[in-house]
Amino acid sequence: MLLEMFKAKIHQARITQADLFYEGSLTVDEDLLEASGILPHEKVQVVNINNGNRFETYTIKGERGSGVIGLNGAAARLGVPGDMIIVITYAQMTPEEAKDFKPTVVLVDEKNKIVKKL
Repeated sequence: MLLEMFKAKIHQARITQADLFYEGSLTVDEDLLEASGILPHEKVQVVNINNGNRFETYTIKGERGSGVIGLNGAAARLGVPGDMIIVITYAQMTPEEAKDFKPTVVLVDEKNKIVKKL
């Protein structure tokens, strides 16, 4: 049996842009992807703290050090610049793997700069 477990998250990031006419996805500063272990094109769940919207999409690399968090395509209707979000990934694991697995949590400031990695 495989369990779907919390793998990593970027906590309380701020949306910096929304582009309704982009093909779709979530643009994330490459520094944040790297620190969290979230890969480009990996499926993520996005939770908007301001309005309660939740949706799934995939990540694309944003400019390193830019602090960019961009909602693209239809997702641009689910938040606005300034909203706080949580970007979460999950992984399938056996119960044995899950028992010892420690997820990665990246905490950011109001400019999406890394404050702490847990």
